[in-house]
Amino acid sequence: MVIGDLINNAVDLLGRIDEKTQSPEEHELLRAAADALRFIWANGLSYEFMDYRESLEFESPPPVVAAFKTREDANSWLANNPKPPAMAYVLISGEYYVVAYRRENDWRTFLPHPTLEFYLEEMMKASLPPAVATFNTREEADAWLGGQSEPSAQTVIQIGGEHYLAVYYRNINHRAIFPFSLVKRLGKKEESGA
Repeated sequence: MVIGDLINNAVDLLGRIDEKTQSPEEHELLRAAADALRFIWANGLSYEFMDYRESLEFESPPPVVAAFKTREDANSWLANNPKPPAMAYVLISGEYYVVAYRRENDWRTFLPHPTLEFYLEEMMKASLPPAVATFNTREEADAWLGGQSEPSAQTVIQIGGEHYLAVYYRNINHRAIFPFSLVKRLGKKEESGA
């Protein structure tokens, strides 16, 4: 279905459901969902929305809007961004962060977020697919991933006997490799109550 028709049909469906809803809270939620779709349309974000929906089908970690090698690079980007993407994910030194921004007082920062750890944990529960490639070192794996012109959205690989997830973020043309051992860090956080 063409993206414009999809958005219009979804807004129409939400309107029909809203007409039958009695709860004021549900009315508000349905209107918010319809307004979000209208916002996408009105701001010319239809193709970005379509790309996002397609990315969900690739079964890959949550998308990010930017990736930075250092916290200093990320801080500079955030400080100089006239409209920070509030609540969007970014990668900083290979870790997920949420962009925290309050327009009212121009407060902005990055907050660490365990979304990747949760994602890897779910993959492990579902039984990992076999590794597509095996490497002795991280450098070999980085060279392999970097040498692919159009990598898969995600691929399980092994480095030195350990499982890793190689990820390609199409929207920003960024490649990253994450160890499944990050799940252990999540378990430690939960044990400590952090």
